[in-house]
Amino acid sequence: MILSPLEQFQIISIIPLEIFNMNISLTNSSIMMLIVLFFLIISFNNAILNNKIIPIRKQAFIESLYEFVYTLVYENIGNKGNKYFPFIFVLFIYILACNLLGMIPYSFTVTSHIIVTFFLSLSIFIGVTIIGFMHHGIHFFSFFLPAGSPTVLAPFLVVIELISYTSRAFSLAIRLFANMMSGHSLLKILAGFAWTMLSVGGIFYFIQLVPLIVVFLITGLELGIAMLQAYVFTVSTCIYLNDSINLH
Repeated sequence: MILSPLEQFQIISIIPLEIFNMNISLTNSSIMMLIVLFFLIISFNNAILNNKIIPIRKQAFIESLYEFVYTLVYENIGNKGNKYFPFIFVLFIYILACNLLGMIPYSFTVTSHIIVTFFLSLSIFIGVTIIGFMHHGIHFFSFFLPAGSPTVLAPFLVVIELISYTSRAFSLAIRLFANMMSGHSLLKILAGFAWTMLSVGGIFYFIQLVPLIVVFLITGLELGIAMLQAYVFTVSTCIYLNDSINLH
């Protein structure tokens, strides 16, 4: 039986629940989100439960993560970004954990679904827009008209800037979703080739080593992409926050 590479992304209802004709069943996706959440809570509590001046390895790892994200926020937003650091830190480690734990065989990659990444990026887009109005009020609309622009071109520039601004909600979601889904699909296809050749036997028993080796190499690449995409998502969020706080 040949399984589709896309079968790994299928949403399956694990615990059916329905309230007032609304389906709120726990699926493999929602359960994986909860697993990631509990994993992070337990890991962080275990790492910082008994802090020491000279940190042990797990405490040093958490502190290095903290310092990495703080530097990221400071370099892209400045001191005004300190109040948003907790959110950005949680955002980074949660996406990173979802990406990395999704690499475990027979687990589920939450960020490979556009509905998850889109609503995550949409909530960030709405929050960043609200922050912009909180800081600048009605003056925030000046963001859509670059300083020094000719009056004649103002209507066209406003439309272009508005389209560019609203596309942020989609670009964040599509970038993360597309990278995670394509990488996992490629791994599934190559692993399927290797298994088919192994099942045939004969000379294919040795030829299957080629796609098998490629699978191991791409797995390493996928781990790098999983970390890179969490970084890119976080950096993009910091840039959008900076635009809303400091305009241009």
